[in-house]
Amino acid sequence: AAYAHELPRYGLKVGLTNYAAAYCTGLLLARRLLQKYKLDGLYAGQEEIDGDEYNVEALDDQPGPFRAFLDVGLVRTSTGARVFGAMKGAADGGIDIPHSMKRFPGFDADSGDFSAEIHRKYIMGGHVGDYMTHLQDEDSEAYQRQFGRYIKLGITPDGIEAMYKKVHAAIRANPAHKPAAKKEGGKPKRWNRAKLNLAQRKDRVRQKKESWLKKVAEGSA
Repeated sequence: AAYAHELPRYGLKVGLTNYAAAYCTGLLLARRLLQKYKLDGLYAGQEEIDGDEYNVEALDDQPGPFRAFLDVGLVRTSTGARVFGAMKGAADGGIDIPHSMKRFPGFDADSGDFSAEIHRKYIMGGHVGDYMTHLQDEDSEAYQRQFGRYIKLGITPDGIEAMYKKVHAAIRANPAHKPAAKKEGGKPKRWNRAKLNLAQRKDRVRQKKESWLKKVAEGSA
């Protein structure tokens, strides 16, 4: 498994829910899975991202590529949905996933044409950069509010593509899962009452008897 909350480890500290981040998560999943089955050296996938169609081809006299099928469940499947970004990342990462280009950004349903350039722009966060530039020019307050973390980290619209390139390279360099460090100290949470030992139970009974006798005495006085 791979999750978007792992991406800060690879240099992506903001925008973990957009299309570009979904692509990164799919790429991480693919490289991690292939590494587990020792296929990462055979099937590197699409290392030069161009947004165009890519399908893994089996190598002669070698184990075949890992095949998977996209199960969207209840996720919306409109054109440009993030689930397809994750799928594209996994496909470019070297997993054999049967698919078409009809749900990727850049596909025109009216003409049937697909623009790999537009798709690449989404993969590399170009749509985010465009929106940042738009807000900078039109509404500086909204820009400060919506992209405050980007500003704090020194991320500019012109630097977004370079940031994603570094993230992709970092994922390919070391996709292995890193267990979260366990917190030391502190008591574990309990959702029910702790079990009492024999001495504690006897003491509890004694306290209840004393309380009841006291009430009886006060009522008869």
